[in-house]
Amino acid sequence: MIYLITVIHVLVCFFIIIVVLLQSGKSGDISAAFGGQGSQTAFGPRGAASALSKATTWSAIAFMITSITLSIYASRRSGPSSVLQGLKSQPAKTQPAAPAQTPATPAQQK
Repeated sequence: MIYLITVIHVLVCFFIIIVVLLQSGKSGDISAAFGGQGSQTAFGPRGAASALSKATTWSAIAFMITSITLSIYASRRSGPSSVLQGLKSQPAKTQPAAPAQTPATPAQQK
C-alpha cells in the first residue's frame, strides 16, 4: 500500500510542476506595469478561475494528502523517537567558577 501512495505522490509532484509552469502570469500585459486593470470584466484581466488553476488547486490538495499519509506511515513505522536519544548526558560541573580578575588600568592617551 505504501508503494502505491509513493507512486501517486511522485506522479502528483510531476503533474503540479507541469501545471504551474503552463500557467501564465496574473498581470503580464503592459497596462499592469502602470497599475491599469486591462479590461472591464468583473474578475479582472484573468477572468474566473481557468482549468489550469483548478488543476493546480486539486493537485495541491492531492499533494498535501499524500504527504500527510506518508508522514503518518513513517512515524508509525519507526515509533516515537528523539533526535537526542542516542547521546550520553555529560556530568554537571560542580566546581565554582574562578573569580574574575580586575581589569588593568587603561593606558593614558596622548
